Amino acid sequence: MKLDPYSPVPLHAQLTEYIKSEILKGNYTGKIPSEREFMEEFNVSRTTVRESISTLVRDDFLEKRHGRGTFVNLRPVHEMWHGNLKSYTENIEAAGMKPGAKLLFSGTRSKPETIARKFNSESFYFIERLRYANDNIMAIERKFFDLEIGKKLAEFDLDQANIYEILENSLGVTLCEAEETITSQVPSLEDAKLLGISKSSSVLVTERSTYSPEKKLIEVVNTVFRADKYAVTIKMKRNNSRSKTISVDG
Repeated sequence: MKLDPYSPVPLHAQLTEYIKSEILKGNYTGKIPSEREFMEEFNVSRTTVRESISTLVRDDFLEKRHGRGTFVNLRPVHEMWHGNLKSYTENIEAAGMKPGAKLLFSGTRSKPETIARKFNSESFYFIERLRYANDNIMAIERKFFDLEIGKKLAEFDLDQANIYEILENSLGVTLCEAEETITSQVPSLEDAKLLGISKSSSVLVTERSTYSPEKKLIEVVNTVFRADKYAVTIKMKRNNSRSKTISVDG
């Protein structure tokens, strides 16, 4: 794209709109090009580039990180609850963003014992992943399965996989319903480092137990979200259909 020097719209405003459109289309994720790169690509002054960047920082599309450069400011993901059981991948895609994952660990474990007891076993299969949205770290996902399912999952590439798709389409597991608890917590030192936040920050923690139609426990998943990047909206409807009883004397 070329900027139009003869347009009544100032060059910095044209550049601002271009960068914003690239962000919204998902073409700019993470760190954006440097001032010098914008100057050379669009043949504009440093002042023009800085004015555009400042506008986008003020409007929360970009954020400056000291000593690192300018980055796309990840928009908070708002998960809307209508009672539908969705995976992390499906929720991020519904928000118009690109989901991603990085496998941290997969294998058999015996602790915490509270998880083992849920599966009526001494051990279970554990998968830990970092979860991304538009290449930005969003959450830490810790999934627990019984050993039978876990060993089958181990045959797949779990680094980027949609595990719900593997369960349903490859392993023939039907996911029917789930119970989920949401709490606000202070992160552990390990979690704070993984998420790139301070130890004093808050995190949103969800714990979900997912069941088959036969009420068999399929998975327990604990997800630690950056509270500044994730929000849950619950849609509710009041039931006004209570029947009225009229007593008649006579």
